[in-house]
Amino acid sequence: MQDQPVRRVLRGQLSVAGILIGCVGCVIITASSVYTALKMGSLPWPTIFTSITALVLLRAVGRSSLNEANITQVIMSAGSMVAGGLAFTIPGVWILGAADEVSVGEMLGVALAGTLLGLVCTAVIRRRFVEESDLEYPIGTAAAETLLASRDGGATGKRLFGSMAVAGIWCVARDVLGLIPSLVGQLGVPGVAMGLQLSPMRWAVGFLAGRRSIIWWAIGAAVGWLGIVAGGTALGLADVPTAQGIVSSLGMGLMMGSGAGVVVKDVVLPLARRHVCARAHDPAAPAPTAPRGLLALMVAAAALVLGIVLRLEPAVCVVIVALSFVTAAMSAQSVGQSGIDPMEIFGLIVLLFVAAFSASTQVQLFFVAGVIAVACGLAGDVMSDFKTGQIIGTDPRVLWVGQAIGALLGTVVAVAAMVALVAAYGTDAFGTDALFVAAQANVVATMVAGVPSAPAFAAGLAAGCALYLAGIPAMMVGLGVYLPFYMSFSTVVGAVMRWVYDRVAAARGADADAAEEAGVVVASGVLGGESIVGVIIAFASVATGLLA
Repeated sequence: MQDQPVRRVLRGQLSVAGILIGCVGCVIITASSVYTALKMGSLPWPTIFTSITALVLLRAVGRSSLNEANITQVIMSAGSMVAGGLAFTIPGVWILGAADEVSVGEMLGVALAGTLLGLVCTAVIRRRFVEESDLEYPIGTAAAETLLASRDGGATGKRLFGSMAVAGIWCVARDVLGLIPSLVGQLGVPGVAMGLQLSPMRWAVGFLAGRRSIIWWAIGAAVGWLGIVAGGTALGLADVPTAQGIVSSLGMGLMMGSGAGVVVKDVVLPLARRHVCARAHDPAAPAPTAPRGLLALMVAAAALVLGIVLRLEPAVCVVIVALSFVTAAMSAQSVGQSGIDPMEIFGLIVLLFVAAFSASTQVQLFFVAGVIAVACGLAGDVMSDFKTGQIIGTDPRVLWVGQAIGALLGTVVAVAAMVALVAAYGTDAFGTDALFVAAQANVVATMVAGVPSAPAFAAGLAAGCALYLAGIPAMMVGLGVYLPFYMSFSTVVGAVMRWVYDRVAAARGADADAAEEAGVVVASGVLGGESIVGVIIAFASVATGLLA
């Protein structure tokens, strides 16, 4: 494959139909990813969803190449991680009440600089982290298995798009027509928002998250809200605002501590071992996937955006460019080892470093975190896709081109979606108890402005790192502690639905693997359907306001 001309390889795996389908899908997936990340406080990997969608749509136009389907899904999914990087950081500016200090051009600059640096980093480290390592990349491997086991495309497509339609209709009935309430079963517990969220997307997250993760999520919610807030205030140990501040600080500490655990266990130690082995066997640096001249030009363009558009000091620009390579490698290691990409944690690490030596403003610190989060989010996605390509035989150069197309398109779409949501709902719609919980952006905002309870945050930081090192999903515990109780309870309901589904399938004698695949496809469709329609409603609201 390496001896074939690049144009010939592109013609064999990158088609006009694939590009068109991929770009349309990229617009939809990126916009819905912004909505999902802000609404759910998390961003599930879209790779399986896009793999199935690409297969179904390409087969509808008479194309059946797995490599072509892989490139198409790569274009579709690339923008989602750009969306995640923005959604996990920039809304913190609105939460702090500084929305007037951020322009659309600056948000676009954050997304573009992070995308360029992420693409360059992945081109440079691909061979070392994919071809020469034993990293599993569970998301990329699962996508490859999905493509290879794609014999029943017609039934899969009906399940996927049917569940998307049902979830979309539900969203319209609830958010536009007012026929379905958003929350039911509220109880008057002081300081605790109790109830059931009527959100198929929330239930789908619980369905897909896995029993073990949900159990720890539920434990975190019970300890934080029922134990510290409800129990602590009932015993007179603290008033409600103080207890809520302790819980939010503890939750943030647990999430950040989990990220620190990922860095230590899944990044630093394996990288150190790998570096020793590489020095002993092959001291030569791996060749990049893209032309070196193009990569150098992209780095220069990113630096110009940092300095001119974001108005960062030259020293800060140099630090961001240099540490983007370090954190991208950390992201690649983390995703390859565990399937987890704590992109906002990597952004926070660089933010705190920059804050220690520079005179950057609060808003500029959000820019720093956003650029690094976008670069790391994209790096994790690209490296997973490289693993998929390695398994099914897709040329890495074509994969990188597909990622570049989707990621650059995603920068524009992600910013447009963020602007539309702010225009439709206002900046007050972002925050812990608001319409868009924006959990990660809240963490970044709190780190910039100051945590409510430093002792609780420190305890959570230590506990999160220790729990992760002990094999416990501390990020799930932290989400349970941090998110409003009704969100955690509604997510647990989704996990109960999964338990019931598995029991019913087993009682009927259905094939376990086939039943699991069907359930995952339907849940993925539900997740995509509500998030996509939610974005459409926001855009429609903006358009209606402009025409009024």
